[in-house]
Amino acid sequence: MNTQEASTASTRTPTRASLNEVEAALCSSRTGPHQLGKLGETYVALWLESLGWQLLERNWSTRYGELDLVTIDPQECLVFMEVKTRRSRTYGLPEEAVAASKQSKLRHAAAQWLISHGRTPQARHQGTRFDVAAVSVGPPMGGKVSQARIKLIKGAF
Repeated sequence: MNTQEASTASTRTPTRASLNEVEAALCSSRTGPHQLGKLGETYVALWLESLGWQLLERNWSTRYGELDLVTIDPQECLVFMEVKTRRSRTYGLPEEAVAASKQSKLRHAAAQWLISHGRTPQARHQGTRFDVAAVSVGPPMGGKVSQARIKLIKGAF
């Protein structure tokens, strides 16, 4: 399992401007729980794209559940990404919400995705992986404004 953490507070490129706008919405106290989850997914998708990942699908649904993000990483690995966003640790860390039962559902959903998309040229890949992106929205780290932090857990399960 490989983890990577990031914050986007000081970066300024065109893609990052969108990241900064989404981060501001994530950190707003007016953002409700459902909207927080959707913003977390958008934030992670923009961040990954800025790192050279290709986004194939968002919120792909099957009877087994929903795949938050389906991506191809820069090494051409197909990645099924579960995104969890939290404002506090009251219910634990975001990544702790991806329990064994959720992992099983995601594996089944990924198999369905592969069956329906496996021969698509844009879905060509070298290997498959399940990652978790844990987004924590919280107090500033030395600044005056709240910020969002992403912990990317590669090969989480």
